[in-house]
Amino acid sequence: MTNPIHSNHEGLPSKWSEHSELINAIIAGIFIGFGWFFNSQGNESVAIPLFILAFVIGGYAKAKEGIIETITEKNLNVELLMIFAAVGSAIIGYWTEGAILIFIFALSGALETYTMNKSQREISALMSLQPEEALLLEDGKETKVHVSSLQIGDTILVKPGERIPTDGLILTGKTTIDQSAITGESMPVEREVNGEVFAGTVNGNGSITLSVTKKSTETMFQKILELVQSAQSEKSPSQQFIERFEGTYVKAVLALVAIMMVLPHFALGWSWNETIYRALVLMVVASPCALVASIMPATLSAISNGARNGLLFKGGVHLEQLSKTKVVVFDKTGTLTKGEPTVTDIIISDTVDSATFYESVLSIENQSTHPLARAIVDKIQDDFPKYSANMISVDEKSGFGVSAVLNGVVWKIGKADFVGRSEADSYNHAVSEKLAQEGKTIVYVVRRDQIVGLLALKDVVRDEAKVAIKTLQENGIKTVMLTGDSKSTAEAIAKELNIDIFLGECLPEDKANEIKSLKEKYGTVTMIGDGINDAPALATSDVGIAMGEGTDVALETADIVLMKNELSKLTKAVKLSKKMNRIIKQNVVFSLSVITLLICSNFIQVLDLPLGVIGHEGSTILVILNGLRLLRGNLNE
Repeated sequence: MTNPIHSNHEGLPSKWSEHSELINAIIAGIFIGFGWFFNSQGNESVAIPLFILAFVIGGYAKAKEGIIETITEKNLNVELLMIFAAVGSAIIGYWTEGAILIFIFALSGALETYTMNKSQREISALMSLQPEEALLLEDGKETKVHVSSLQIGDTILVKPGERIPTDGLILTGKTTIDQSAITGESMPVEREVNGEVFAGTVNGNGSITLSVTKKSTETMFQKILELVQSAQSEKSPSQQFIERFEGTYVKAVLALVAIMMVLPHFALGWSWNETIYRALVLMVVASPCALVASIMPATLSAISNGARNGLLFKGGVHLEQLSKTKVVVFDKTGTLTKGEPTVTDIIISDTVDSATFYESVLSIENQSTHPLARAIVDKIQDDFPKYSANMISVDEKSGFGVSAVLNGVVWKIGKADFVGRSEADSYNHAVSEKLAQEGKTIVYVVRRDQIVGLLALKDVVRDEAKVAIKTLQENGIKTVMLTGDSKSTAEAIAKELNIDIFLGECLPEDKANEIKSLKEKYGTVTMIGDGINDAPALATSDVGIAMGEGTDVALETADIVLMKNELSKLTKAVKLSKKMNRIIKQNVVFSLSVITLLICSNFIQVLDLPLGVIGHEGSTILVILNGLRLLRGNLNE
């Protein structure tokens, strides 16, 4: 794979190369238009060179691909058949028809090439997030080295806000780690001495030294990269079937044409002119132009319709697969939930005035950058704008809580172990136990060594999540939730949303393996996620769907994007998929029927070339128009 980082000068040829097939197809189309005009004016001396240019420019890429593939795989393909059909049309004087065949096939090939290039971009997006350098500590000196040179047992320094360069164990220091990139946990986790950390995660508010436990090629982050590459390289059953059908179809048509060029002359007494003429007509009417048109216009129309309705599809194959979905797997954080802590409960004791409580909590938490502190500050400022934060000095103990002196009174805000485990567990008739069962994180408030209140925070579910899950279940689709959060949190969210199956404490590899198990048990599986940690599962699933506000890696890896993070669009995507597949089936049956009728008519000599072209091109136009009906479809109906 090429280096994903390019300079501006290096990027220009890369972009030109990526879109060269599409540009050539458009140029060929322009030459065809001019050629048709001059031909209609009877000026063949100008029209034929224009058609030849269209043949060369539009057909070069596919002709080259077809020849190389035939030589390497020793198997004929549709690319060669289309070229033969187009050349055959030109040989018998139908230049316009032959050029149109080239143009349609060149356009579909350009779209195919664009789709293939997506996989390289998504791998590049993953690699750009992997730190390349680390601060190695040797004899008390800091040395900046490349991560590939780190050995197991080396000691490295990670400063606040830096991305951790490799998997390791903390030797000194305490901090909070944002592990959402790897585990999907919605809340930053506290880590101290002997705590395990992963490459690609972000160090919070404390400097730490690590002992390297894995080489850069064996880290959790590298596993994610390898899983995505592996899943992207696997061919779907539909693709394998099409490839097998392609070889059989081409061989059958070419064999039939070869027989038609000889047998009728001897068996039926046809003249050589009539025999060759019928063989060339067969070459034209048997070309899969209508079959190609059966799928592409319908697919593009469905993709355009989806875009207008908040759905971004990266290819027709994903639309096709979506209608076959038996199981939809959800990530929790940022997908079913909003992905950020929100204060859900505030309990204040009678021993403290509410104004004093809110002003004190606001003043203390306003000095912290911890995500929970920011959520508490936002809640108080939104609900009680009359209270303002005072500038005070605080003593923050990483991983536990914060304390301060206000008007001569000592206040503490933090977890149960910080304020006293037994007092916290028994506070307000042991309300903390009930809140914990609901998957909430609890922050206690202490004044003069007495708990005077608590705040419960939770990553709240999206408003539309319940409706989306209920609709899927009503359509016979099983729902599953996989999350890196604790089992108790996963259970609380699953119960709230009535999800069929859930698993907590899932690492990226666990999610990918669970997707494979679900595919074996149920069939087609769709995965919805938003984080880097979801990338392997998105790639492993039959259809990967990313939330529109998710990470770049999730957006690149996914096959479908729900723009504006609207889960309600999921059921609309399934509906559009089923409608598209229904129209494609209609088109395929119709186009095959027409091809069969034309071939039979040619055998009994009732079809001449003009009628063959009309029938062939007419069927192509009809299937295109049928596919374009998807442009007007209303997904809200």
